[in-house]
Amino acid sequence: MELAQVRLLVSDFAACYRFYGEVLGLKPQSGATEGPYEKFSPAAGSAGIALQDRAAMAEVLGELGESATGHRSLVVLRVDDLDAYCEQITSRGATVLHGPVLLTDRMRVAHLKDPEGNLVELQQWLLLSG
Repeated sequence: MELAQVRLLVSDFAACYRFYGEVLGLKPQSGATEGPYEKFSPAAGSAGIALQDRAAMAEVLGELGESATGHRSLVVLRVDDLDAYCEQITSRGATVLHGPVLLTDRMRVAHLKDPEGNLVELQQWLLLSG
């Protein structure tokens, strides 16, 4: 078994597409800016984040039509230089809510939200830095 992706159900597909592609800098698979589906991948690794239009999935399952409330997910991305990455994404429109801060003696983190309110944690693993 292999994990193919984590998929987020979103109501404003275009805004989330822009956030994951243009703001965070992940590579879209097909360029489907209006959805109903798109997978994004980082420059390294095989894991991916996908967006699925909430209304389209509601049609398939008949039970997800309501908007999600509260924190329903946390996307975690590892970066080599947390300070530099936070500076880059804030210049592209992101708002860092918390950090960068030392979370443990082995990791620094920063937190932000995508346009749907999904939490995104940026991690810098200090053990990999030397």
